[in-house]
Amino acid sequence: MRSITRGSIAGLALLGILVGTVATVRPVTAQQMPDASLIHGRAIPAPELAAGTVTVRVVREAIGNNAPNQTVKVTAGGTTRSAVTDDLGRAEFKGLPPGQDARAEATVDGEAMQSEPFMVPTSGGLRVILVAGIAKAAERRGAEAAQAAAAPAVQGAVVFGGNSRILMQFSDDLLQIYYVLEIVNSARTRVDIGGPLVIDLPPGATGATALEGSSPSATIAGSRITVAGPFAAGATSVQMAYRLPYDSGTVAFVQQWPVAFQQVTVGVQKVGDLAIASPQFTTVKDVRTENNTLFALGSGPALAAGAPLTVTLSNLPFHSHTPRYAALGLAGLIIVLGIWMAVRSGPAPEARSLAQRREQLLQELTQLEVRRARGAISAERFGSKRRRLVTELEQVYGELDHTAGVPGGGGEGVAA
Repeated sequence: MRSITRGSIAGLALLGILVGTVATVRPVTAQQMPDASLIHGRAIPAPELAAGTVTVRVVREAIGNNAPNQTVKVTAGGTTRSAVTDDLGRAEFKGLPPGQDARAEATVDGEAMQSEPFMVPTSGGLRVILVAGIAKAAERRGAEAAQAAAAPAVQGAVVFGGNSRILMQFSDDLLQIYYVLEIVNSARTRVDIGGPLVIDLPPGATGATALEGSSPSATIAGSRITVAGPFAAGATSVQMAYRLPYDSGTVAFVQQWPVAFQQVTVGVQKVGDLAIASPQFTTVKDVRTENNTLFALGSGPALAAGAPLTVTLSNLPFHSHTPRYAALGLAGLIIVLGIWMAVRSGPAPEARSLAQRREQLLQELTQLEVRRARGAISAERFGSKRRRLVTELEQVYGELDHTAGVPGGGGEGVAA
């Protein structure tokens, strides 16, 4: 199973930002925003911008808490330029030298921040986000969490937040499915939903496992995910992965959820002519992530608790097993034929060496067919070796027939 690292989770957060305008959803709240620590200082491709353009957005603690009138510097190709953020906290730099290494920096409330190094693209632009006060915000949230944990839990409800994602990728006729979920409790205290939150995976799911960053309250037994309560205020992260085999070019994925989704987002690795559809989607769009991986992204509005999410994938990469089974069947037929001929030939001493040679040739032919079915030999080499083996077999069978007193074709050699 391919694992998701913290960098991969960050890529999913960036994917959410890139498609922020794709879906028609209700207004975004602070709780629905990606974790600021995952996107701070990262350059996000922006193909809609002019070549050589980089925008730097400065915020305090969270996306949406813009920091206007802040001086931002971008150094590219040894030259540093400055600009001041507007009311949206954004500073724009145009005409930067394409192909040059660059870095953005700003100082907010005495805190110096730098972006990760990035290269100015030769086409399109980049968007960079600098987040001030991450450490202070984390400290404050820790104190609030400790206070909330000490308070008794109250009866209430939770939802899957708008930053929840389902990601699908392919490997050897298997769908690798990743759940990156945020269980959101919007109350200020812990919430008891009346028991654990249970997610039963689709039929056929195998190899379910927890990923790095998932809450320890989430456990897996077989194809069932159980998240124990009560749920702390804010978001509880549940990150899981499993495999789902498929045997055709079209797959219907159906998952029922125990609580409501604030927003549906499903990303599928785009391979060839793959298409994604769902009655829950209002928008489907191709989106390219930071590492240049193309995804077909479906988005839709809220999904009620207990309602199934149905996603149909078509034109999947799929390798039919029919040729392999046919080759193995032919190999089995050759073996049976060899055994039958051995019995027919009898144990005459004069035919024994010929029978042994025949069995050896039959085994070589069987192994050759199996290698072809596995794709372990080129078509040209397969054809050449097969012709040689068949020719030798014909000669051996002819000699065996002669030894057994069977006349040759056309009646030649028959005694008068």
